[in-house]
Amino acid sequence: MEFKGKTVFITGASRGIGKAIGLRLAREGANIIVTGKTAAPHPKLPGTIFSSAQEMVDAGGKALPIVMDVRFEDQVEEAVEAAVEQFGGIDILVNNASAIQLTPTLQTTMKRYDLMHSVNTRGTFMTSQKCLPHLLKADNPHILNLSPPLNMEERWFAPHVAYTMAKYGMSMCVLGMAGEFRKEGVAVNGLWPKTTIATAAVDNLLGGDELMRRSRTPDIMGDAAYYILQKPARENTGQFFIDETVLREEGMTDFSGYRVDPDQELMPDFFI
Repeated sequence: MEFKGKTVFITGASRGIGKAIGLRLAREGANIIVTGKTAAPHPKLPGTIFSSAQEMVDAGGKALPIVMDVRFEDQVEEAVEAAVEQFGGIDILVNNASAIQLTPTLQTTMKRYDLMHSVNTRGTFMTSQKCLPHLLKADNPHILNLSPPLNMEERWFAPHVAYTMAKYGMSMCVLGMAGEFRKEGVAVNGLWPKTTIATAAVDNLLGGDELMRRSRTPDIMGDAAYYILQKPARENTGQFFIDETVLREEGMTDFSGYRVDPDQELMPDFFI
């Protein structure tokens, strides 16, 4: 069990991809810091940090749910301190929390622009900054950002430049921090799905039931993260991984189990 006793700090872990990664590593005996804003049941969104933490405990790991909004420095600092106090350190950080709105320039309010940049780019930078003093003390430390490859092509910017800028900011953190902390042995990588993933964002904001049926489950991202995060940190950093490619390199050839609806054609994700 590669992750037994290791402490994994995950932002946005109450549902979706963050939760799937937490569950996968909990099955390997990891300690999961389940952070997020959802402390009470939401009328439109499944799960809370507490229900997700319980699932991770039931899966075989340990879990500490913490209410945390990545936009606020004091909340991030307090969450990191609580994680270290509970488990003695932090071995892995997964920057998953993200805000999305796929609108063109004239339809993007500055309130929404600020939200996306505060959560995606700034939140990733700040959470990494606060966890790094502890990651630098860890054995085989990793930061994994849920962010796309840096494809600097007009087609990825023109339809929703504000969102693309915010997500690419997370990817720039991969590129910059991988170089900055390479000598210290902290791996910093990105992970992105080849297809759309059946999450609340897809259901509520992007395409509803039709797109959900053309998606894969978050489990594929959990499995991909499992393989990435056990790699030797000093030898695997500054990369932008794609979920299916990671699993193919591990010998997997049948991905049908991840399909929401086996009869539907899969929808490629943004930036791929």
